Amino acid sequence: MSGIWRQVLAAYTTDRYDERDREHLLALGAAELAHARSSAGTPPTAQDVQHIALEEFGLLVSITQARTALRERPSRRA
Repeated sequence: MSGIWRQVLAAYTTDRYDERDREHLLALGAAELAHARSSAGTPPTAQDVQHIALEEFGLLVSITQARTALRERPSRRA
């Protein structure tokens, strides 16, 4: 399990993080999922991140939080 997913799991299941950090980590997790689920050549949008955050984590994230999570996600090449 990668480092981000350990943090996301901890943010989702424990009180280890304060509310702001928890939301940020879950938004990063949603951005990761958005990238994994996006079609080749089509980058995910902030709305994709918002939708995934709500569906997967039950979290409403603002458009700003979603955009930030997309920007902060490290780029990965296959």
